Amino acid sequence: MSVAFRRESDDEHKEPEYELPIPVGPNLVTPRGLRLLGEEIARIEADVAAAADEDSRKKLQRRLRYFHTRHSTADVQLPPADGSIGIGSRVQYRLNETENRLTIVGGDEADPALGTIAFFAPLARAMMGAEAGESVEYQGREDAISILSVEPDPEVLA
Repeated sequence: MSVAFRRESDDEHKEPEYELPIPVGPNLVTPRGLRLLGEEIARIEADVAAAADEDSRKKLQRRLRYFHTRHSTADVQLPPADGSIGIGSRVQYRLNETENRLTIVGGDEADPALGTIAFFAPLARAMMGAEAGESVEYQGREDAISILSVEPDPEVLA
């Protein structure tokens, strides 16, 4: 009998569900980042308990496994005490004659729209270790970024 006339179950045609990918490298977070991971775990656990159907529950449990892994591997970082730029630092800088301010945080808590970028973002990597008054190379241009001020961001320390 031809395969075209055979009835197959619907499950055979579904895409396999894989675990959410864990980013490669260290899981550096600020104290606020660790707290946010814990809050997300609590929120997802409540959603799992309230899930009406098995498919929804499975999707939530997959997210829960991701956040449990991120929480358990979190390495909390405090801003450098010497005034240099690191995770948890609020930096005011000039790039292309425009002044900006951002805070360097862990990957899971980064939100560029809110002024936070991940420590592994190219802009953050270019500034790491610099101090106020220094200029750093960025995108192949020497002195592309002028560091105007560096301070610990009190919001990420809470």
